[in-house]
Amino acid sequence: MKKYGFWAFLLLLLVVVFPGSSHAESVETHINLDGNELTISKDAQVQIVNGSVMVPLRLVTEQLGYSVKWDNVTKTAIIAQANTTLKLVVNNTTAEASGRQVQLDNPPFLSGNITLVPLRFVGEETGTTVGWDNLSKTVYLTSAAKTAENNVSTATNQIAVPDSEPSLLPETETEISGSPAGAESASENSSQAELTNLSFSENRLIIAVNGKLSPSTFTMTAKDRIIIDLPNTRFASSFAQSQSLANSQSGQMTVTEYPDVSAVRYSLFSNSPAAIRVVIDLNSAKTYSVINNNDGLLIIDLNGTGIVPESPTGPDTTIADPADIPLPSVTPPPITTSGKRLVVIDAGHGGKDPGGISLNKHNEKDFTLATVLKVAELLKNEPNINFVLTRSDDSYPTLQQRAKIANDLKADLFLSIHANSIPAGTTSNPSGFETYYSRPESLQFATTVHKYLVPASGLSDRGIRKSSLYVTRETKMPAILLECGYLSNANDEAQLYSADYQQRIAAAVVAGIKEYLGL
Repeated sequence: MKKYGFWAFLLLLLVVVFPGSSHAESVETHINLDGNELTISKDAQVQIVNGSVMVPLRLVTEQLGYSVKWDNVTKTAIIAQANTTLKLVVNNTTAEASGRQVQLDNPPFLSGNITLVPLRFVGEETGTTVGWDNLSKTVYLTSAAKTAENNVSTATNQIAVPDSEPSLLPETETEISGSPAGAESASENSSQAELTNLSFSENRLIIAVNGKLSPSTFTMTAKDRIIIDLPNTRFASSFAQSQSLANSQSGQMTVTEYPDVSAVRYSLFSNSPAAIRVVIDLNSAKTYSVINNNDGLLIIDLNGTGIVPESPTGPDTTIADPADIPLPSVTPPPITTSGKRLVVIDAGHGGKDPGGISLNKHNEKDFTLATVLKVAELLKNEPNINFVLTRSDDSYPTLQQRAKIANDLKADLFLSIHANSIPAGTTSNPSGFETYYSRPESLQFATTVHKYLVPASGLSDRGIRKSSLYVTRETKMPAILLECGYLSNANDEAQLYSADYQQRIAAAVVAGIKEYLGL
């Protein structure tokens, strides 16, 4: 790396290694069962491990009426009630549920003398409706008995949901200021759709479905929430394989490390006609855009700046043909005092954030780093370009740190490399290359690089797209993000993890940068 690499390394070291002088404080957590808060000791606090909520086993299951036996030699817990017997072993990702083998999101572990287990496992195997409020650090539990009581008192066509905590209820129309003004109209589809999966990444909720949707989306006035109603839609049988789904046909997805969102909840809102409601609980009011191309994916994008949905596809998701775009008048970046231009190259994800997972369980972060290092090797041979890498190893700079590096160094260009993916269970199987930008001054840069990348990749041209992504929005120079293929597509995946493909992408990136800079 050239001289700027040293300064970027120092900057990143200061930001990442010395974020502050204060010591971390223990976080007090809460467990609420059927509307009553349980007393938990300091060493039995709820913990988040790899995105999973881990709860104290004995406290929760005994409160649900189960007996617990503990074998201290084998570190095995046996939980029993009537015809249900659960067996868990510390540090083992396979549990036993009444003779069935069950894979756990994370293995049980000991915290002092307390055994912590995944909340999702407890909910699914005991018939308990579970939820996690990341804002108040509270686990909400509604026992099977309480759920049955709710079912008796609920109208025939309406699915019962927990009433122990209002924030876990699908909101009724009385909570909405008038009718959902500003909501997109919802119409019945001729055939029923199925919700196959949900995922949350890069501040976007991705809803995967089989079938076409005409969703209704609106915000709450009393509370900061985004409501997505999916008419004529049921949960697919495969949904419970990837997300928690209680017997009451409701559940909650844990969302961590995204300050805008405290939780994502979902419920079969109506049986006749079938309808699912998805609720994004926000920590403060947030604008959003909706992407619905009826290709099996519905995306609620929270990266917008004052954008509200104007149509089912949303105003921030235009796929542009470079030949049809009137390019703004853009002055090339000024030459530095050394006569060289400075480019920041960003390998997406890294460290604790693996990014997407490919069909053969490869991490996106490995592809991005390998490709960026090849870009760096080529840029070393360019006498008029200095460059900085946001990461050159398996570390994790935050999105804010990546943008700050480029802005603090007053870089001329910023380019981030990623690979795309869609949630498991989606019927569509996209393939191809996409280039993203956020601000008008980045469009010419995107167009120039894109024209080199598509032929170099040999994949389908999925166009240049405008989207309000953090690293392309918050950087102050022309900035683009490349999605170099789909991890969820077998052909694309084989290319992405090929050294030859990575080298072709790297060469195309450098060629595009040089043309844009006039070098």
